[in-house]
Amino acid sequence: MDRVAKETFVTELRDRLNKAPVIYLTDFTGLDVKAMTGLRRSLKESGAEYLVVKNRLAKLAFAETELPDITENLEGPTGMVFGYDGPVAPAKALREFANLHDKKPVFKLGIMDAKILDTAQIDRISKLPSYEVLLAQLAGVMEAPVAALASALGAKLQEMAGLLGALKEERNSTDDQV
Repeated sequence: MDRVAKETFVTELRDRLNKAPVIYLTDFTGLDVKAMTGLRRSLKESGAEYLVVKNRLAKLAFAETELPDITENLEGPTGMVFGYDGPVAPAKALREFANLHDKKPVFKLGIMDAKILDTAQIDRISKLPSYEVLLAQLAGVMEAPVAALASALGAKLQEMAGLLGALKEERNSTDDQV
């Protein structure tokens, strides 16, 4: 890679780092080209991108951002996952892929909202339900009180109708006696 290509790569990497709300660093040791292609495909389906980076160039790109300093973790083979659509789907895709491929790639760390995530935090994120499932659960929780209120109001209306019917019958029977 010549100097211009390296400068271009660092600029593009910096732009990705600034754009992505979540970044996961992985060690992809032991994965062949076919597995890496499968990993990239599954991450793309989850709204993320996987990029193998040279640590020296990654350090230069990180130096040009407001993100925390993680240079001590940029050792050995490093792959970066840029999650553009949120943190859960890429973490889940990585975990599922690793479960099928002898626990590879391995998480090194993550960055979300300019905060460093350790592997335990990333693992917890990967076990969260998807955004759509969380929205459905929230809708269910919000619907329950409204449904209960509607049911209670309906019951009171039905009770009122019954009382009015009873009052009408009582008056009719009183009128018949007079």
